[in-house]
Amino acid sequence: MSKLRQHADDASTFAMSRRGFLIGAAGAGLMLAFARNGLAATDPDKTIAEGAYEPNLWCRIAPDETITVNIIRAEMGQHVGTALARILADELEADWDHVRIEHVDSDPKWGTMVTGGSWSVWQSFTPLSQAGAAARTALIAEGARLLGVAASACTARASVVSAGAKSISYADIVRRGKLSRSYSADELKAMPVKPPDQRRLVGHDTQAIDIPDKTDGKALYGIDASVEGMVHARPVIPPTRNGSNVVSVDDSAAKQVMGYLGHLVLDDPSGTVPGWVMVFADSFDAANRAVERVKVEWTNDDTVGISEKDILDHGAELIADASTGAMVFNDEGVDAAFASADSTLEQTYTTASVLHFALEPINALAFEKDGIWEIHTGNQWQTLILPVLAKALGVDESKIVMRTYRLGGGFGRRLNGDYAVPAALAAKALGKPVKMVCTRADDVHFDSIRSPSIQRVRMAFDKEGKVTAMQHDAAAGWPTQVMVPSFMPKGLNDQPYDPFSISGADSWYTVGAQRVRAISNDMANRAFRPGWLRSVGPGWTNWASECFFDEAAHKLGVDPVAFRLRLLDATGRNAGSAPNAVGGASRQAAVVRRLAEKTSWGKLALAADTGVGFATTFGQERGMPTWIACVAQVHVDRSTGMVRLQKLTLVVDAGTIVHPDGALAQIEGGALWGASMALHEGTTFLNGQVKDSNLDTYTPMRMADVPEIDIEFLPSTETAVGLGEPATTVVGPAIGNAIFAAVGARLRHIPIRPADVLAALKSSAKA
Repeated sequence: MSKLRQHADDASTFAMSRRGFLIGAAGAGLMLAFARNGLAATDPDKTIAEGAYEPNLWCRIAPDETITVNIIRAEMGQHVGTALARILADELEADWDHVRIEHVDSDPKWGTMVTGGSWSVWQSFTPLSQAGAAARTALIAEGARLLGVAASACTARASVVSAGAKSISYADIVRRGKLSRSYSADELKAMPVKPPDQRRLVGHDTQAIDIPDKTDGKALYGIDASVEGMVHARPVIPPTRNGSNVVSVDDSAAKQVMGYLGHLVLDDPSGTVPGWVMVFADSFDAANRAVERVKVEWTNDDTVGISEKDILDHGAELIADASTGAMVFNDEGVDAAFASADSTLEQTYTTASVLHFALEPINALAFEKDGIWEIHTGNQWQTLILPVLAKALGVDESKIVMRTYRLGGGFGRRLNGDYAVPAALAAKALGKPVKMVCTRADDVHFDSIRSPSIQRVRMAFDKEGKVTAMQHDAAAGWPTQVMVPSFMPKGLNDQPYDPFSISGADSWYTVGAQRVRAISNDMANRAFRPGWLRSVGPGWTNWASECFFDEAAHKLGVDPVAFRLRLLDATGRNAGSAPNAVGGASRQAAVVRRLAEKTSWGKLALAADTGVGFATTFGQERGMPTWIACVAQVHVDRSTGMVRLQKLTLVVDAGTIVHPDGALAQIEGGALWGASMALHEGTTFLNGQVKDSNLDTYTPMRMADVPEIDIEFLPSTETAVGLGEPATTVVGPAIGNAIFAAVGARLRHIPIRPADVLAALKSSAKA
């Protein structure tokens, strides 16, 4: 079993599987925690008092009735704290009005701190539910003792234990009771978790807990961080990400800027920021003005001459070499099926480099206090960057803490916390706090961009038009290989691969003998630092596969929806399995059928040059599928090539929905980003850097471009899976297929520019 698949299968129970659960005294209140030693402690109060606990997911109940849930996930607009607190509070039978959330700083006791991959709710639902059920059971038992009744006579509701006319609040139980309890992992799994029809909070709308603080300005973002005596800094970004070295620095003109304090060529043992020069001043404004006057000369390696075309051409060469890459699927008979096929179809698809452009540019404040390095910034993956910071600073990881702030947009950029390194290095060199803030252009040139990709997709058919084989090869830069190679599983040919750069190609369609090959584009990996961007690989794999399935259907003269349903037969490995993929492809088929019904597929009378396109995906990972389907309606102006997206209709099966309003917002946001990447945004890598550095030339979807959106969630009580990314993966191919339906022009590259449409129209007219 690969690391990825094992991770997918075990993630929902990982936090509980090797730890005993504790309920014990914490100051004047009560703490829910996990024992560090892996066994249920015999003295929970003592274990908690001595700090011998490892609370990955826990809460505390105070004597004033406040219930605080500690959140290890980053808040970047998705209200993750509300969703997670709601899961625990529902099982706890807590009074929601008394529930609070606290986003915690980094600490080994929290275990792995990461917010990405649409994992937060999925990984947390089971352990939080079991923890809430254990606490409720303990509170009922102790409440019954204080009331002088049998526990079986008691019920809990809204933080009160009741037995007939008698009742006692959780707060009183905490103040008066003896609540020390311990549970083994097996006992915890056996906790009486409520059936779905008895849930009072999960699945019901509520205002997100953090909205008031975000509204009145109490919520602090990394860019708000401040300490007395700090120095402001802005970097001079080198011409290449990896291969630049400083030859000389001339700051004579910068010395004329009032407030300029000097510059520093960073010496980085971690290799994160080679060739960086940091400019210091007594204000960001002064640092900003001084940077423009500092002249730096660098030597550069060969990546300074690399272009996007070079990267894609290299990817095509790698795909053409059958010996490259890792095999994710490699069924017997693929080559034989193609050799004996009555007909075949083969196409190549490409996607452009994509930038994150979060509203809040990257920033970090760093300083040493009492022997501990404090890093103040918003971050999505503290566990990933802490060892890098330790190497850069030359200290043990235990000497570093990352203070948690809200993120003014993450989208995967802040999974890579590289921006904390230069601030820390500068603070160490100066011996005082340094706050680095990047401008929008700095942010872009230091961005961990989504790699451009190239893919080849092939399909074989017999004389009856049945699909007998399919091969999907994808080449791109691999962020996991560059930043956390230990997380890569091995393919069937024993070659490691980046799962986030091929997920989506391992589809749930039954296509005969299937081969999926993941290929690392080493040129991309050297030229820049590939990053995770909302959906990562499925943003390109699903673009290729769902456009290709549309092409295959048209080749066979079959309706695209009927063709997909024929292949979603839920047989073999596509039958699905517990706990995350119960029903398998049959659930994907269900969202397809519902969407076809909802949109009157095949029955709409549309205006000239207007068309609808269909696409369906399983979101992010095969091990935690979110079944989703989309119909896009577009109008194409044949004279200009302009594509107007008129409407998006989506149907989603994400299992149990915890916070409906938050779920809706996630799908809306993901769908609009998917549309933006399909029609509006994307850059080109040129001369070692991305061509576009600001929003004057990099043009994401604007308000006027937003289409009508209709979203429906299928009711489900299955495992709660991810919602942060699936909608980004399905919209692009639906738009591409809609353009073909509207004017007969087939586009195989995103973003789709008007010139591309005009060229495709010209090509189709000649065909």
